[in-house]
Amino acid sequence: MKNPEVLDPANAAEAEMAAVAHQCLVAALDHSNADHINIILDVGTDGDDQHETPVLKLPPRALRFFADVLRQMAKQEPMLLVPQKHELTTQEAANFLNVSRPFVIKEIEANRLKCRKVNRHRRIEFEELRRYQAAQQQQSEQALQDMTQLSEALGLEEF
Repeated sequence: MKNPEVLDPANAAEAEMAAVAHQCLVAALDHSNADHINIILDVGTDGDDQHETPVLKLPPRALRFFADVLRQMAKQEPMLLVPQKHELTTQEAANFLNVSRPFVIKEIEANRLKCRKVNRHRRIEFEELRRYQAAQQQQSEQALQDMTQLSEALGLEEF
């Protein structure tokens, strides 16, 4: 993937700062129904009160996004920021799904995974890949639930 931004895990000091910042943002969002939130920036004007204090005006949606990023940083987990309309090659899609490239092509040909053609090459939108992944997860969970019910109906015991 060429366009997505991979953010490496935070170090311990960054994780601690991120955890505190996450708590502050969540508290601000929990107590507000406003259409925007003002953040006052402390830029250290060296005692010069003549300068106006910068205020950052943000929609709550943006703050929820920042809170999610900060939560991941606090956990010291790597993150991948992917634009919503980002398209992947079949190999990139296979890597994301942790399957083989021929399997991805088989799923495309069976119309279970949508793609578009660029000349002879297939491109899969990241959102479509997430939809497919969620559908596969739901299918797996349903199959497990069906097996459990069948096992109970047959009176099989756990070992």
